[in-house]
Parts: sequence; structure tokens; C-alpha cells
Amino acid sequence: MQYNTFQDLKLSALGFGAMRLPVLADGSGEIDQVELDKMVDAAIAAGVNYFDTAYPYHGGKSEICLGKSLARYPRESWYLADKFPGHQNVHGVKQLRPEEVFEEQLKRCGVEYFDFYLMHNVNENSMGYYCNPDNHFIEYFLEQKANGRIRHLGFSCHAAPEGLEKFLSLYGEHMEFCQIQLNFVDWKLQDAEKKCEILKAHGLPVWVMEPVRGGKLAKFSDELEAKMRVLRPDESTPAWAFRWLRTVPMPTMILSGMSNLAQMQDNLKTFAEHKPLNEEELQLLRDIAASLAKLIPCTGCRYCCPGCPMQLEIPTMMSMANDMAVAPSFNVVARYSALGEGKRADSCIGCGQCTEACPQKIDVPEEMQKLAELMSRQKTWEEICREREAAAEALKNEK
Repeated sequence: MQYNTFQDLKLSALGFGAMRLPVLADGSGEIDQVELDKMVDAAIAAGVNYFDTAYPYHGGKSEICLGKSLARYPRESWYLADKFPGHQNVHGVKQLRPEEVFEEQLKRCGVEYFDFYLMHNVNENSMGYYCNPDNHFIEYFLEQKANGRIRHLGFSCHAAPEGLEKFLSLYGEHMEFCQIQLNFVDWKLQDAEKKCEILKAHGLPVWVMEPVRGGKLAKFSDELEAKMRVLRPDESTPAWAFRWLRTVPMPTMILSGMSNLAQMQDNLKTFAEHKPLNEEELQLLRDIAASLAKLIPCTGCRYCCPGCPMQLEIPTMMSMANDMAVAPSFNVVARYSALGEGKRADSCIGCGQCTEACPQKIDVPEEMQKLAELMSRQKTWEEICREREAAAEALKNEK
């Protein structure tokens, strides 16, 4: 296992993310504890010492099952990360109080402290909560840190670079690390490169989530994978994505949401030794990223914006359309929702001034219509949060 240093800790370069745990084959959706135990055993035997869960994962049962599995090993032999779901505190949804959630999380996980604790999913939709000083959440968690119940405090972020800067301007002095979506497609598609620059400027190490974009980068066409095997006959497709992460300013932690023992074993093989990608291999990944990310050839020049009678953020929505085309994500839904009434794609009146101004000659009204139709079929961010809150209440009632 490769390791990285964080302050005075030696962390495994690979962390086990518990968002997509194995489930029983009976269709119940319940976590397969036996399979999970096998995965945790394999991880620890190979040197993995970082495990990551969150309040809403698997309807709250991720914390319980992962805690049970880890409890079979000495507490000082592993690091546990959990998250406060401030992103669920949106309008019309029951507010989750930090002190209530935190105490419940400790009980679910069966621990007395968290090694790492994060403000979960800072994005444009959750900024209203996270950036409101009247909520006093940061004071509570700093108190828990002073009491030794949180060892290291950080946050995960799906916001655009501007949102990341906004959060850091308020709470950066208290944050020790930041978790962002980072992979060879989102380096440009979600401007992860810029986010890394911002975090470096603030002196914060990078934690990686979605290194294979929820599996989207783990499987390509037979023709493309044949090219990859010629260059690296002993490497799996996911291994390429992990190898790429070692070419950017080196992340301190790379989380992978593994769902079965085979995925765990493949990732453990990848992280057993460093095998840098050469220029030919990097170019192949750049070509793949370009084919996925340039579905709408918007360059973000903003020539379309001044003439828009509805004052829409057209480049932002073109980016969202590309993002959803690569892999639909509730985080994109959250960002889209945060644009507000009258500022989303369905407000486009189809005047065509944008297309006339566009150097790429994109038929913007047509793309706006497609995006509006796509988003109308998605669950709203509020619906997602209500479902998660209902799952948490159901879990409490089971006890």
C-alpha cells in the first residue's frame, strides 16, 4: 500500500468510501454485512486505514454497518471519517440540528470520536445554510474538536470555484482539508483544476471523491479498452483513472466507493505500487475526456450573456448539460435548482440572440429546451432531501 502524510498521520493513499456498499441479492436493498466484512478484512490486510461514511448513505445504515465491521479491529488501527448533512437543510425540509445529528452518528458508528469530520456537500444550493452565520454550526463542531470528539475538521465541496472561494472566505481558517470531485474528465468539465489551485493557495490538502465518476470511467467500449490493454496489459480500466490522479498535484487521500470484493481487490492491486503513466497513455486519457466532455462545444466565453433578455447564465447551464450527459448526478440537480425561478433553462424564450453571438454557433435555445426537459424528469433537490430525512426517521423507528 502506498501512503501519504497528513500532519502527523500516515494515511493509506486509498480510502474505502461507504456510499455504495454491497447489498443483499434479495432486492431488499439491505447492506450485505458478510460481504462488507470481507471487503474491510481485505482492505485492512493490505494496509488501508481510512474509512469514509456519511449520515445519508444507505438511508443511514452505512454508518451502522461500517461501524460494526470496523469494531472487530482495534480502534487505533483505523481512521473513520463522517459528515454533517448541512446540504439537506434546504427550504421546506426538516432542519437537521448539528448537536442531534452528531450524537446520533457517534452511536450509529459505535465510536467515541471521529478522526475526520466534514461539512457535507457544500454547493450552490446548500450555501444558504453553510454561509449563514446565524446557524452557528461551525461553533458547535469546533467545540467538539476542542473536546477531542473530532480530531480533524474539513469539508466536501461540489460547488463551482466561486462557491469554494466563498466558503473558504468564511471558514477557511478552521478547515484542515477539502474533498472534491476529481478525475481526468472533471479536471476540465467541472473545473477541478481551478479548485485544486484555490485549495493550494489556502494551504489545504486535497481529498478525492468520484475518481471513476460513479463507475462511468470504469468501463469503455471494447475498441477503446483494447487500446488501453495494448499499453497496459496487466491493468484494469479503473486503474487508469487512479494512475492519472498521481499525475496531478498529488492528492493526500483518494476515496473509492467499492461495492464488492472484486473491486476492492483490483484497487488494492493498483495502490500496491506506483506505476506512472507515460505521455502516450496520458494523451489517450485526454482524448477520452475530450470525447466525453465536449458534447456541447461551449468554451464559456460569455458572448451570449449580455444580449439575453432573460439574463440567463447560459454557459453555466451548458456546462450542466454536458455534466448530466456524461453521468446524471444529484449534485448537478442541486446546482441547477439553486439558479432560482426564472433563471433556469425553461425560462429561455428562444429569441436566438445567443446563437448569433456564439463563436461556436451553438443552437442555444435547442440545448436549453433539451436541458429543461431533462431536468423536469429528475427528482428535485428538495425531494431528494425529504427522502433522506424519511429514511433517517425510519431508521430511528426501527430501534
